[in-house]
Amino acid sequence: MKLGCFTVVYADRSLEEALDGLSGLNLDMVELGTGGFIPKVHCNPGELLADPSKIKALKALIADRKLGISALSCHGNVVHPDKSISQQHIQDFKETLQVCGELGVDSVVGFAGCPGDSENAKCPNWVTCSWPDYYADLLKWQWEEKLIPTWTDIAKHAKKCGVEKIGLEMHPGDAVFNPERLLKLREAVGSVIGSNFDPSHLFWQGMDPCLAARELSECIFHVHAKDSTVEKGVAQRFGVLETKDLSAEGRGWNFKTVGYGHGEEFWKAFIWTLKEIGYDNTISIEHEDHQMSLEEGLKKAASFLDQIIIREEPAALWFDRSE
Repeated sequence: MKLGCFTVVYADRSLEEALDGLSGLNLDMVELGTGGFIPKVHCNPGELLADPSKIKALKALIADRKLGISALSCHGNVVHPDKSISQQHIQDFKETLQVCGELGVDSVVGFAGCPGDSENAKCPNWVTCSWPDYYADLLKWQWEEKLIPTWTDIAKHAKKCGVEKIGLEMHPGDAVFNPERLLKLREAVGSVIGSNFDPSHLFWQGMDPCLAARELSECIFHVHAKDSTVEKGVAQRFGVLETKDLSAEGRGWNFKTVGYGHGEEFWKAFIWTLKEIGYDNTISIEHEDHQMSLEEGLKKAASFLDQIIIREEPAALWFDRSE
């Protein structure tokens, strides 16, 4: 396995400055944002495609730091009912797919997105129940008329670009928010659809990330290292369907720096599970803990994970495993 970091945490700095900020963390890889909701400050696919010299310069900058690129991150909403948003996010995603080969990257990660409730909608409509019946009817429409056709088109473009891995992150407010929904989209669109697995979004929904990972054992393409906890004193009174700002007090759940939501016991079990199901790629740190500074959060997360990820291949055993 390799240890990486999502550079969007340094969106207010140039890529060179971001890499300087990450120095000393014993990282192997970086994940670069390429559009959608993510600023293109570190990797702008449109600019790279228009000027090959910029591709060469970006690759050299990262290689000089002895780093690789684990994935390109284009987290947007390609099915947003506002066409000015969805079309821009689709363009961003397709340009990201196009630049993958030039950068030697095999994975693009993002969101499946959330449609509205009709062709005349202005805002996304996240459906989380099946009754009254109009919710079930709406879900059917969202999937059959928006999600599946849009991702089928993007998947065709990915094939043309030689990209075989689109990792979608299970996230609140998104049509794909658990393994069942992700596998539904994968079945409809094809094996190019997989998971950008982030355990932080699963904890507050009551899932066990290790069991969820096993459900997705054939299609985990990329992993985010981010923690969260359910704040029991609040959640027991008000629940976990939280709409307060991420930095507000009194939330039912909160993001935490890796190791501060769940300790070594969970993270060792999670890493071991990933290894057992065949995932041997990057664990990419994503910092969103509002109680900890960026520098301290990254340093603590990297130090914690550096001690528990499994970097080397298994040693040969002195006995025959088959006996």
